Amino acid sequence: MIASISDDEFEWFRQHWRLLGRRSQKPPAGDWTTWLLIGGRGSGKTRAGAEWVRQLAAEGVAPIALVSETITEAVSVMVRGPSGILAVSREEERPILRDNMLIWTTGAEALLLGASDPDRFRGPQFAAAWCDELGKWPHAEAAWDMLQFGLRLGERPRQLVTTTPRPTKLLKRLMAEPGTVTVRMTTRENERWLASAFLKAIVARYEHTVLGRQELEGELIEDRPDALWRREMFRRDEGAELGRIVVAVDPPATGRKGSDACGIVVAGRSGNGAVVLADMSFGPARPEQWARAAVAAFHEFGADCIVAETNQGGDMVKAMIAQQDADVPVRGVHASRGKWVRAEPVAALYANGRVVHRDGLTALEDEMCAFGADGMADGHSPDRVDALVWALTELMLGGGEPRVRGI
Repeated sequence: MIASISDDEFEWFRQHWRLLGRRSQKPPAGDWTTWLLIGGRGSGKTRAGAEWVRQLAAEGVAPIALVSETITEAVSVMVRGPSGILAVSREEERPILRDNMLIWTTGAEALLLGASDPDRFRGPQFAAAWCDELGKWPHAEAAWDMLQFGLRLGERPRQLVTTTPRPTKLLKRLMAEPGTVTVRMTTRENERWLASAFLKAIVARYEHTVLGRQELEGELIEDRPDALWRREMFRRDEGAELGRIVVAVDPPATGRKGSDACGIVVAGRSGNGAVVLADMSFGPARPEQWARAAVAAFHEFGADCIVAETNQGGDMVKAMIAQQDADVPVRGVHASRGKWVRAEPVAALYANGRVVHRDGLTALEDEMCAFGADGMADGHSPDRVDALVWALTELMLGGGEPRVRGI
């Protein structure tokens, strides 16, 4: 972001980028494949990306992929933004945006892509790529993996990732890869180019808070600042005596490739609390597959009933389970409120120490800590969390009385 400077000052700054650009904003030395630039809001990430692409085009390194969450965001931020490619380019070298293609006078081209549609990555080949705000991409891993297959032209294909840190699986994976050079920037480092009102109202307010550590300091916080669950809330089961047991199922809308997984969680009542016994989620899953798995879990744990979300069709859900075993009792539940609102009372049970976990629930616990106010977890539908919420709501918040039993 560049604010509160005159046109003449901006033009001088643009033409003297090599002098005024910070070291962290310039490509690192050495043999790298991915330059991962993690920074706070307004730290100069977009300017660094735009200048890198401008230099690549001038050197004839093309075609280039410009990837954002959507093509609309790629245009508004990476291309037309105040620190985007058009803004940092001299008039005589400024490229033309034609549909979803950026074309320079040298003949170099850049294709705009949206991570929301990973299939669009099939076919095109690139010599370089700039990926913006990877931390909030939907279908992030699918889009990234497809991009890697196309990054195969030229002597040294490379990619720049500019993002505010979010603890997604993909971002953590990239940081661990040997070909990645990770550079961090903070908002304060770029304060000379930021509006004073922003510094006073936003930076002063959020500095030193958990949200500020992520959004201003560029720090990767493992547990989302807005998450309902934190890892210290998880306590281990020590062999509690169990009462009523349920198998909760969050069926996917479809069983096609790329569709949501089927959440299947088993939990039991224990005195004034509950024990999460197993996470048997998988996917993608066709109706007969998830119904078979749910019935198998019912028998394996000696459950009292299957609790199934019926938003995708109550009669269909019950019929699929009945096809596997007509004697299995099914309680249909319908989601009339958002995921976050439904999860809050369940998270309160954890905060009060009333829920414990059996071993082997790592995937579920990761999703719980990644589940935020947007109703997503790492850019995916939180199917495991949905099933967990239904199970514990039925056991702890639905008024059912426990009965003592062994398992």
